[in-house]
Amino acid sequence: METKEEILRIIDVLNDTYESEEAWYGPSVVEALRDVTPKMAEVRLSSNTHSIAEIVYHMTTWRIFAVRKIQGDAEFDIKTLDKDWKKFALVDEFEWEAIQMELSLSQEELISELEKIESDSFLEEPVPGRDYSYYTLIHGVIQHDVYHAGQIGLIKKAVKGMRLEEDDYSTFDDRSDLDNGTDYY
Repeated sequence: METKEEILRIIDVLNDTYESEEAWYGPSVVEALRDVTPKMAEVRLSSNTHSIAEIVYHMTTWRIFAVRKIQGDAEFDIKTLDKDWKKFALVDEFEWEAIQMELSLSQEELISELEKIESDSFLEEPVPGRDYSYYTLIHGVIQHDVYHAGQIGLIKKAVKGMRLEEDDYSTFDDRSDLDNGTDYY
């Protein structure tokens, strides 16, 4: 009889990284996103950085990639920059809610797919169209979350440090004004 103990542990870590209030490394993704307003979500600290909205979209994209690969879709890929790092010219309340909801739904779908797996041996199988295993892919999603939760925290801290009123974020529409050599973190 095969077991799925490792898959259950991975599910726990995925859930902790995504929404736990007690992740040992710091804020989970959900905690990092708490109190991010639509205006904060669209701000870029410089012309060569991503906004929080873009980061969340990117995280969602890679969850969807993992889900499709777990489902056995060898053809699915993220081949264009727009599919990976979509640009958001304006993030209003509706758009920000939608971006966050898509992330939440992709998390639920990823957990659901992992729960369907019947044996830990699945983790050793190669991901269709890639040269790594499902174990590497799924742990990559966890590591990806930790990395981007940290980025979101730094961006939030920098934006709050600007001490701008909510309406003043539009001052940085071209985003280049923020790239003045000032160390915000």
